[in-house]
Amino acid sequence: MSTSEVAESDEYQGAKPSRPLEIAFALVALAVTAGYLALSTQIALRREAAPGQIDARFWPMLLGVTGVVVAIAILVIAITRPAPGREDIERIQPGGVLRVVVTLVISGAFIALWSLGSVILFGYRIEVFPIATALLMAALMLVYGHRRWLSLIIYTVSVTAFVYVVFGMLLRIPL
Repeated sequence: MSTSEVAESDEYQGAKPSRPLEIAFALVALAVTAGYLALSTQIALRREAAPGQIDARFWPMLLGVTGVVVAIAILVIAITRPAPGREDIERIQPGGVLRVVVTLVISGAFIALWSLGSVILFGYRIEVFPIATALLMAALMLVYGHRRWLSLIIYTVSVTAFVYVVFGMLLRIPL
């Protein structure tokens, strides 16, 4: 049996190799990591670190530089080598593109809410980050198929509390 006969008889067929897709992915990765690196240099510091010490900009900048280097390597590989086989990757499923668009919209709304910092409501100052993070987690879990309400609430609250305690309280990074 030839490979084409096996492919025709087999119900599962993976995605086809695509060089333009590989190059587009590499360019998007490069743009995102370069933007991340540029934003990491703008992190406001409460106090400048002494020479030889690490400040709040160090790890984000290190991740940004690493991301740019990896994205450039992926771009070079995508341009110079033939597109890799993608038989192990499923074809786009119905609703998949819509989920990606909804995820981007939810993420944009999260960033917009987070940029508020805090709001004053009925004379009380309320931090927006924990509320926005909980809403982000719950919305993404619902978009990707989670339907059990108890676990949705427990997971959302516990992850939000963990992030807020570790970064906001212990590391004192302004959220």
